[in-house]
Amino acid sequence: MENFSEKKTQFWLNVAHFTNDIYTGMLSPIMPFIAAKLAFSMAVATVVLSVSHICTSLLQPAFGFFADNLRKRAFVFWGLLMTSLFIPFAPRALSVSSLILFVVLGSLGSSFFHPQALGFTVKFSKSDVAKNMGMFMCFGTVGFALGPVISAGITQLFGLDKISYLSFLGVIVAFSMFFFVPKIKDERETKTQSEFFQTFREILSNRKVNLLNLIAMLKTLVTTSSCILLPFLWKSSGHSAFYIGFALFAYNFMGGLGSFISRKVELKLGTERVFYLSMMSSLPMMLAFILSYKIHPTVALCTFIFMGLIQWMAVPVTMVMAQSVLPQYKSIIGGFINGFSWGVVAIVMTFVGYVAQAKGIMPVLLVVSAIPATLSYPVVKHLFRLMAKEV
Repeated sequence: MENFSEKKTQFWLNVAHFTNDIYTGMLSPIMPFIAAKLAFSMAVATVVLSVSHICTSLLQPAFGFFADNLRKRAFVFWGLLMTSLFIPFAPRALSVSSLILFVVLGSLGSSFFHPQALGFTVKFSKSDVAKNMGMFMCFGTVGFALGPVISAGITQLFGLDKISYLSFLGVIVAFSMFFFVPKIKDERETKTQSEFFQTFREILSNRKVNLLNLIAMLKTLVTTSSCILLPFLWKSSGHSAFYIGFALFAYNFMGGLGSFISRKVELKLGTERVFYLSMMSSLPMMLAFILSYKIHPTVALCTFIFMGLIQWMAVPVTMVMAQSVLPQYKSIIGGFINGFSWGVVAIVMTFVGYVAQAKGIMPVLLVVSAIPATLSYPVVKHLFRLMAKEV
């Protein structure tokens, strides 16, 4: 491990993240078409997508604990393999129950992959950790961005069932990980049940980590709501699968760009201002989208796409700050910020979908966008007061 090439290792971790997140981004734009095929409602579709986010995210801290302590590459390998095998076969489902089974197994694979990959990004960084984390986040976000346009394009040109052929890409990359990501010496430690709970008590009792988790949840609430609900709005307005896929691609691609430039923006504006910019902008931009949607749909689409750039800008900043608070738990912290926060929001989304079906998508998105904009100042201010006390 001492002689590893940082550039090669980081590159392949990024490629794996890119590939994994292509699959996790594939379902949202085609879910209205799967729902039409299997004859279920938007509310049920929201539950299915929420189950995907819950399985992808909520268990990441626990998997991060084992990833930190087993000292093996199994999580990045088997996680990517499961994601690439099960998610592409979800559109072939013949019933809601089989659809959920494919979604759960594929999403659990992503949950295996992320905590250890995040921990490895830090572990195999010799130079600028923040820069490597930004690149890792960027590759994942761009992959997540390509997922919708790939699945929507294949759906429109060839049909839902042909998406399953995409599995081969993830299988190739998963096996490549064994050649390009360094092996770790067997430093395995036997962890008792009490140590497991002690670790999580230490993390959950840390006020700075809790505030950073809350920030991650507030930002995720807007992005998840938009990516789940807007495809149904666009489909009901007569837009094609490709249009929906392109819209989500452009939104998430700009999010990847936001992750990529976040370090430069942070150095120029300061960490605190990056948080404010990312969170407070959600309400005015969503309001602009809603007001222009019917009159100037192109303007609305451009507004939505630009939201991705601003909203994702604080993601690497949040991750690096959280991992620096408790550096001994890199993978677990990665699981909380990149996973647990998404899982909590996914649980909330199971109810949001039913409210959106009853009250309308636009009012729900407006309320959802107002939450981080309203809470950003007191939450971020309190976080930096705690940080200042320890300096």
